[in-house]
Amino acid sequence: DVQLQASGGGLVKPGGSLTLSCAGSTSTFNDYAIGWFRQAPGKEREGVSCIRGSGGSPYYTDSVKGRFTISRDNARNTVHLAMNNLKSSDTAVYYCTAGPGCPLRGNMDIGMVHSWGQGTQVTVSS
Repeated sequence: DVQLQASGGGLVKPGGSLTLSCAGSTSTFNDYAIGWFRQAPGKEREGVSCIRGSGGSPYYTDSVKGRFTISRDNARNTVHLAMNNLKSSDTAVYYCTAGPGCPLRGNMDIGMVHSWGQGTQVTVSS
């Protein structure tokens, strides 16, 4: 399985921006859909965004649509999650994941994840 390394978290004020990055270790990186899950204190882990190996139309959970943008650079085995207009409700530990695909509708399925990166903390606070 692919090994993943997440980075880019930090402290930002409401309305601010951050970009998370996920670097993969395998030469077959473009065979994997790469996703982001997040977990806030006391809450279940939720899928945020996902992009297929070939790119194409990405998936976003409703609460981040219009604010987050996922992209990938297969030549550098990297996926980025650009987060704009951040809200306090975006505060969570963010995890990048690798799996076979992204949902066409509904929610991201945590059971479909093959590999997890370590989490990176995002804190949105004034």
